Formats: sequence, structure tokens, C-alpha cells
Amino acid sequence: MEEKKYLKWYNKVGYGSGDIAGNVVYAFLTSFVMVYLTDTVGLTAGIVGTLIAVSKIFDGFTDIFFGSMIDKTHTRLGKARPWMIYGYIGCAVTLIAVFAVPMNLGNSAKYAWFFIAYTLLNGVFYTANNIAYSALTSLVTKNSKERVQMGSYRFIFAFSTSLLIQSITVGFVDRLGGDAGAWRTVAIIYAVVGLIVNTISGLSVKELPEDELNEGEEKTEQEEYGLVQAFHLLIKNKYYLMICGTYILQQLYGAMIGAGIYYMTWVLKNKNLFGQFAWAVNIPLIVALIFTPTLVGKWKGMYKLNLRGYILAVIGRGLVVVAGYMGNIPLMMAFTALAALGQGPWQGDMNAVIASCSEYTYLTQGKRVDGTMYSCTSLGVKLGGGIGTAVVGWLLEFSGYVGTNSVQPQSALDMMQFMYLWLPLIFDVLIMFVLSKMDVETANEKLKAEKGMISDEVTDHVQY
Repeated sequence: MEEKKYLKWYNKVGYGSGDIAGNVVYAFLTSFVMVYLTDTVGLTAGIVGTLIAVSKIFDGFTDIFFGSMIDKTHTRLGKARPWMIYGYIGCAVTLIAVFAVPMNLGNSAKYAWFFIAYTLLNGVFYTANNIAYSALTSLVTKNSKERVQMGSYRFIFAFSTSLLIQSITVGFVDRLGGDAGAWRTVAIIYAVVGLIVNTISGLSVKELPEDELNEGEEKTEQEEYGLVQAFHLLIKNKYYLMICGTYILQQLYGAMIGAGIYYMTWVLKNKNLFGQFAWAVNIPLIVALIFTPTLVGKWKGMYKLNLRGYILAVIGRGLVVVAGYMGNIPLMMAFTALAALGQGPWQGDMNAVIASCSEYTYLTQGKRVDGTMYSCTSLGVKLGGGIGTAVVGWLLEFSGYVGTNSVQPQSALDMMQFMYLWLPLIFDVLIMFVLSKMDVETANEKLKAEKGMISDEVTDHVQY
């Protein structure tokens, strides 16, 4: 029996465009905040890294909080859309603040300004917006194929935006004068674009009524739960913990790729190569995303596709290391593209995997926790991306890097090479291992069989 369809093509495209807004924040922040603070504002990489790490302590409390708040929200716009639409206003303001550190302040005040703006951006506004945006995958459709398609559309826009941001920002800042004012102007432009697109995306889909979402499910007596119970529900779900771990590792990987701006500038002696490598990363990801829904159907689920994709990614990154020590830039780009091609399927279907993970909690605990479950997206992005950026700062500081110097010591150059070549390979190997254990689809089917459920009547399907 074919699953009911809920979305038109323009709903999927409209939803996916929301990651344009997400990545004018995230790609801009992770790729350029450290180089802006060290090379333009003149702050110390190690202290900046420590501030980012401390900020993550606060972030850890807000993810599950906002996920729980989304589950408790009942408005005309639905559960998630109000948080997505209104949360981005704060994202826009605080993004500008991060890249508008007043140059006339003393260093202590500059650090304080950055810390407050960065913490509000990541720990409050981006959290509310991103968890809500991700949760819409479960709230606007019950069709498993449409969820995979939504994820593919979403990350096509995400990687296209990342490609654009990484390709044009360095030249854009230089054309505007290359100083602190130039960075501030670019941040304002990106924030306005993000605010417009995010609003359009939020209004392009409509959440299903709760009665329809719960159709075919046995209502439990206690549907309401507090923050502590929400936390307990999450940690009892081993697949939630696996997804959080994978997200964190992915963002650590991304932070090291973002640190490539240092590697290109000081090791390869051409900072414009950063934009060229961005093409080698993002175009294959987009190609993989286009074919992900078809491959999920062909291989009857997401598990095999994701695992095989990351086996290819590990091979590709291993070859990047070899080409890097050979000094062969064209080969480095080619193998970077190969690795990105393998990473693409997981990017496209991860939201559908999280939906299956949410179903696992319902099947084992009898509670719907869609909003709270999607806290793993924000938690992983912020913890992984933030810690990754902090690690970049610590490693640069440890190696003797000084952003305002015209020449860097060999120890700093060696560290840049380690960060860009070896660490991404290590993170890909760890992700591959976690994905080898993440067969939540099969687990759900077994639970349904044990409960006597008929697959076609269950809310979330894993048959394609």
C-alpha cells in the first residue's frame, strides 16, 4: 500500500530553502570567525578558543530546553514554525554583533563583546531556529519518502550556500577594504538575506494537525512531560546518542575543513584556493543529494547507503593525505571531491533517520518527542562546530601562530597541515564506525512485529 502524500514540489523546495538562512549564519561563522578575530581584531587564538568552549557549556542546556518547548507549543502557526520564524530575528542581530567588535575597545572588552554575542547567537537564537526547522520534517508529513526528499532539498540549499559563502567572502571583504568595517558590512548583508529567506521558508509549509499526526497510534495517559523526563527519554534511545555523536564528529570535521583558510594562506601560499576547495567539497555533496532519494529506495532503506557512503569518504580523505604530502593540489581537489561524494547520502537522509529515531522512542517508551528528538541537530552542530573552532584556536596558539605576523614559525605550518589533512580523516573513520551501528530502521520493524503492528498503518514507515 502506497503511503499518502502530503507535500507538493514547491513545499519541499520552500522548506529546503530555509538552509540558505541557516548557512549564512553557520558557514560564515565557522569558516571565518576565527580568522576575523585573530587577523583583523587582533585577538589571541587560544583565548578565543577557550571562550567558545565555555560558551558551549551554556549551549548544552538550551538544546533540550527548546526542543521540549517546541513539543509544548500550540499556536495557529503550529508547534515549530513560530520558533523557526521569530527565532531568526535574534540570529540576524547577533550575527552582525559577532562581526562588529568595536575596534576602540580594550582587549578585555573585545573578548567580552564577542563572548556575549556568540553565546546569544548559538545558545539561544540559532538553537530555537534550527531545532524548529529540523523538527518540521516530522510535523509537515508522515510520508517517509517525502522526509528523505525534504532532507535532500534542504542540504542541496545548505551546501550551495556554504559553497557561495566560502567562495566569495574573502574577495568580498577585500573589495570592501579588508578591515573591520568590511567584515561588519558583509555580516549585515548576510543577516538580511537570511532573515528574508527564513521567513519565506517557514511560511511555505504547514504543520499537520496533531490528531492527524497521532492517527493510528494508541494514546498514552500521560502525554505531557517535563524537561528532566524529556532528557531521560532521549538518553534511553541509543540511536539518539549515536546521531548526536555523528553530528558532533561531522561538525569537528567541518571546523577543520574551515581551518583550511589558514592552510591555504600559509602552507599553500594562496588564500584564494580556499574558495576552489569549497567547490571540490560542495558540488559532489549536491550531486550525491540529488540521487539520495533514489538510492534509498533502491537499497530499501538508509542504513546501507549511509555506511557505504562513508567507506568511500574514508578512502577519499586517506588519498587527500597522500596527495597533500606529494604537494599535488589538483589531486587533493579530486580526492576531496571523492570524499564529499561519499558523505552526501547521510547529509540528505539524516532528518529521516532522526524521524525513525523518534519513532523508536514512541515504540519503546510510548511518547512522541519529535521536537525534543531534533535537539540532536542543534546540539551536534553547536557542540561540534563550537568545540571544533575552539580546538582550531587552541592548536594554533599551541603551535605559536600569531595572526598579525607576516611570517609564521614552522611549528605553526606543521600544525596547519595536521589539522587540514589528518584530523578530517580521523573524524571520518569515527563516523563510519558509528554509522555501522545505526540500523534504527531494522530495530523499528522488529518492534512493530513484536507489537503486532501492520507496517502500512504505522505513522512513520521505513519501507521505500
